[in-house]
Amino acid sequence: MFPPIGGIMVAESFRGTHELAAVAHRLLRFLVEELGFRSLLLEGDDVASAELDAYVRTGRGDPREVLAGARPFLRTEEVLDAMRWIRSHNERHPDDQVRFALADQAVGPGPDLADIERGLAENTIRWHERTGHKIVYWGGLAHLVNGAARTVSPGALTHRNAGSYLRERFGAGYVPVGLTFQRGHEVPAPPADFAEAVLAAGPDAYVLDLRADAPADVRAWLDAPTRTRLIGPHYDPAEDASYHLSGGSLAEWLDLVIHVREVGAARLLR
Repeated sequence: MFPPIGGIMVAESFRGTHELAAVAHRLLRFLVEELGFRSLLLEGDDVASAELDAYVRTGRGDPREVLAGARPFLRTEEVLDAMRWIRSHNERHPDDQVRFALADQAVGPGPDLADIERGLAENTIRWHERTGHKIVYWGGLAHLVNGAARTVSPGALTHRNAGSYLRERFGAGYVPVGLTFQRGHEVPAPPADFAEAVLAAGPDAYVLDLRADAPADVRAWLDAPTRTRLIGPHYDPAEDASYHLSGGSLAEWLDLVIHVREVGAARLLR
């Protein structure tokens, strides 16, 4: 299914749903157990990643406490379940452990978003060069699509993203997987010009390989400019159409799509 890999990018369109987080966890397990991936890059909190790396390698620390102090989208039972699974895997395989990819330089919120994107990519590349590990990068759609000039809305911010640098570095070994959904968790059905409006014609949940042969009309749609959902920490259902990614096509951005029709809220840590 996959070519020789530098990394699989698990790119959620909304990092607040149970179903998409569960899919990400299932992908992580498959990639570790079946394809030999040995590093996880958990996008969004470098301090938490360092503490979680110590936990999954040694059992030191409390992952619930670490995640409770992390960025809001990481404060969920779904992410905690994944951390505990990695720890259990490492206990079974003490000489072949899964690590967290740790940043050489801090990348956080700031005024220059183009520099942030470049920093995300550079940290990933350096970790790969240092360890030789195949990396599961679990993060957000805006950062991980192959988007040399993608636009994030609201705000209509256009700049090159981390995914485009990683595609340049790894070529076909950079595999972005988009996790998309139709509706749920206070999010209505998408506007007709969103890719999800067409993806909704499939089953309740499915995998779509955008690299596969397709009829001419399907290929034309995949290669045409589109919009996809992009929901961050701040979202207003009344302005749903404003929250999207544009400036490219589905086939340019992603290699695979995993689409889920209906989603619910992630379980917040208590």
